[in-house]
Amino acid sequence: MPRIIIQNLGNFSIDSADTDRKVIELIHENGIDWMHACGKKGRCTTCKMILVRNSAKLSEMTEREHFYRNQGRLGERERLTCQTRILEGEIVIRVAEINKFPHLHYTE
Repeated sequence: MPRIIIQNLGNFSIDSADTDRKVIELIHENGIDWMHACGKKGRCTTCKMILVRNSAKLSEMTEREHFYRNQGRLGERERLTCQTRILEGEIVIRVAEINKFPHLHYTE
């Protein structure tokens, strides 16, 4: 069963039986605000996540992610939640500092 743990949101854990869902959809369906300025279309990088552990459990990078990586807007351990699907197992992610909302309490 796929699991997402958001490390700097108090290790908030999301379990899903569905492997054909984008990471941002699973996050939003579990009541967590996650930035996405372009409406989840891969046109910006505001929804990026930092991969802490198990990045091999994710779908391949999309054309949009390669585009932003080549521009230097996505780091080696960063992916777009609107483009990425969790395939199996557990991933641990973090909200990027620049994309944090002021109304949420983040942990270190």
